[in-house]
Amino acid sequence: MLDGFIKAAAATPRIRTADCEYNADAMISLIGEAKAGGVKLLVFPELCVTGYCCHDLFYQTALLDGALKQLSRIAGSTAGSDMLTAVGCPIVFNGELYNCAVILQNGEILGVIPKKFLPNYNEFYEARQFTSAPDGEFDIELLGNSVPFGLNLLFECRDIPELTFAAEICEDLWSPDPPSIQLALGGATVIANLSASNETIGKEAYRSALVTGQSARLICGYIFASAGEGESTQDLVFGGHRMIAENGTTLADSGLYTTGLTVSEIDVKRLSTERRRNTSFRCARPQARRIPFTMRPEQTVLTRRVEAMPFVPQAAEEKDKRCSDILQMQAHGLAARIRHTSCKTLVVGISGGLDSCLALLVSVEAMKLLGRSVSDIVTVTMPCFGTTKRTKSNAETLCQILGTTLRVIDISDSVRQHFKDIAHDENDHNVTYENAQARERTQVLMDIANEENGLVIGTGDLSELALGWATYNGDHMSMYGVNASVPKTLVRHIVYYYARTASEPALREVLTDIFNTPVSPELLPAKDGEISQITEDLVGPYELHDFFLYNGIRWGFPPKKVYRLARYAFGESYDAETILKWLKTFYRRFFAQQFKRSCLPDGVKVGSVSLSPRGDWRMPSDASSALWLKELDELK
Repeated sequence: MLDGFIKAAAATPRIRTADCEYNADAMISLIGEAKAGGVKLLVFPELCVTGYCCHDLFYQTALLDGALKQLSRIAGSTAGSDMLTAVGCPIVFNGELYNCAVILQNGEILGVIPKKFLPNYNEFYEARQFTSAPDGEFDIELLGNSVPFGLNLLFECRDIPELTFAAEICEDLWSPDPPSIQLALGGATVIANLSASNETIGKEAYRSALVTGQSARLICGYIFASAGEGESTQDLVFGGHRMIAENGTTLADSGLYTTGLTVSEIDVKRLSTERRRNTSFRCARPQARRIPFTMRPEQTVLTRRVEAMPFVPQAAEEKDKRCSDILQMQAHGLAARIRHTSCKTLVVGISGGLDSCLALLVSVEAMKLLGRSVSDIVTVTMPCFGTTKRTKSNAETLCQILGTTLRVIDISDSVRQHFKDIAHDENDHNVTYENAQARERTQVLMDIANEENGLVIGTGDLSELALGWATYNGDHMSMYGVNASVPKTLVRHIVYYYARTASEPALREVLTDIFNTPVSPELLPAKDGEISQITEDLVGPYELHDFFLYNGIRWGFPPKKVYRLARYAFGESYDAETILKWLKTFYRRFFAQQFKRSCLPDGVKVGSVSLSPRGDWRMPSDASSALWLKELDELK
């Protein structure tokens, strides 16, 4: 459970309807398997001890007594373990029969949760045998002990403050007012659903949407376990569907017609962090009975997928849609700004690199949306000391193919004059040498925009903003930054997507070459005509920095957790030493460069991460990184 990961499992045993002893044997076997696998939260289906389809056999005392006897055996099988186990069993209270989730740990019953919404339509007749959950919380005698009974029971872990467990039963989720809403507002971070959801055409997809949607709405982990093989097929078929979801993401899905365990890890610290950020959870907590339990924190072996490139979908179809959607967002945002300012032109500095290429493509799409000529885009390429033939050629070729108004302005003489003005030796290739070129380019763009009644379109991306890899009052500045919330790993794929879907062969060819060009500011002289200044050699691989940005900033994970996840996600692609080196670089630069982010120009937000000082990220420019770096220094 270190770093907040709780190993959870949804279990579907192979049962026999009304054969409680057989069912208990099957459940005890899965409990043993779950224990051996390090599971800490285990959820069985609805009425699993008896089977859901007993119908009027629930009136039989023999069945109810048999269920209690086997419940005692099942509880005993959990002895010696701190695994929390939710078991579906019929329970009699005050002369009424309830469809219940019984919560077990270490041989004891911690609480009993009755079902609130009893389906009594179509193929369901639960109200015939069962009573809906009563209001309030009670103490009932069960197997010789007094245990809590009620709808609003919250099981709070003393050792892991972020872990609060609760349960609802099948139809409760399908109702207009699921109990899980109040349970989550009360503090539950993980909710179990003990279900007996039969299969009909289309129901699997709908059920999956319910589970993932509820986990997103409540910012919780959701464990869904449904009845399967062994239930009566007199009129229904049960598929044993099992799912584990977290905040709108499916971590594990068994599919249909299998039995056994479906296992993944729920990150309760991530959920708690997101809830603190979300103001919808800042309300008076509903009344609930809080039941403490203990669970010894230990290292959890991860099996869940951790994306090495969290901004870039893995599936080709989803990736293409992501690229298309972002292009549309950028273009519509820019189009709205053009309409508002009534500008006559867009001014884009073109280097032959990825970022300026994407900014130009967005500008082209915005003009198309407005029904305006692409010639109203003034593209400016400004070669200087580090410009290579490859990038200059690609920049000019791209502009010519797209039909923009191209200007080629060599800034070498202007920069040399500036060096003379400030008494800088041109042979000293220090930061002044580099930044003077970037600022001269920005001055040229701004002045052209004044001449042409235009807007200077910013090209810098989210990854560069995170690292501060921009010249202050140079390429850091524009009149509208279309790439401001697009990370570098995604910039590459959007350009490649545009290349693959372009109809003109020449456009596809130049975009593909731009895609394959190393990322570089080209501020140092070329060597033998080739780029001498490779950005990722200087600040580190962008795929690592985007991973750090997503996990360390978006989710607020501590540095040690980011490091652990990076090692897990990247596997053998990077060794531990390399990951640690660039993670330290990320934190040093992120803190030191906040002053650049504090005065960013406007730019459209397209994803879940933005560093705009007017939007997602507010941070003092003089904040210290010492705490974060110290944690990394302590890693062994």
